[in-house]
Amino acid sequence: MEGHSGKIIFGKLGGKDILAMQGRFHYYEGYSMQEVTFPIRVMYELGIQTLFVSNAAGGMNPSFKIGDLMIITDHINLQPEHPLHGPNFPTGPRFPDMHEAYDHQLVAQADTIAKEKGISVQHGVYVAVQGPTFETPAEYRMYRLLGGDAVGMSTVPEVIVAHHCGIKTFGISIITDLGGFDVPVAVSHEEVQVAANSAQPLMTEIMREMIRRS
Repeated sequence: MEGHSGKIIFGKLGGKDILAMQGRFHYYEGYSMQEVTFPIRVMYELGIQTLFVSNAAGGMNPSFKIGDLMIITDHINLQPEHPLHGPNFPTGPRFPDMHEAYDHQLVAQADTIAKEKGISVQHGVYVAVQGPTFETPAEYRMYRLLGGDAVGMSTVPEVIVAHHCGIKTFGISIITDLGGFDVPVAVSHEEVQVAANSAQPLMTEIMREMIRRS
């Protein structure tokens, strides 16, 4: 898993017992969607009730800048395989409703905490694509026209399966690069990691406090 150590960590955060994935499986690595989302199935069996997800994403919203935190309010799934394709798991209905894939109460709580701590946050729609190439300028513009604010290669399969399992979900994207604007900006995986690492402490501070107040 490029850029990820691939560990599962049990511990405490904000005074609560947590399970954390230090890394994830990606569809672009050749895993099936069932394999990508298998950890969520395990979390469900362990009794996990709330899932926090994060990612590095390319920003398309003109008001975004590198290093911004974007609270995910909705997503657009453009990945070629759906994680619920195939026989239906009994954890949820055959045709799950997705009108609140990202829990509104958790979003509101994150906004309150960010304001209290003086942390600037954005809101936006996350577009999930297959990868592994970064987007062309034309693709960035297309995703923006579709209603997206940020684009990435992960997160949505896990969110869909968690929602199907009745697990409440909250997500944050770290804006690590920008695209679709008048002046194209080249991006490398190393630059994405640097931007993500610099913004991660602020994201962690919000999530830790959310967990403490849960």
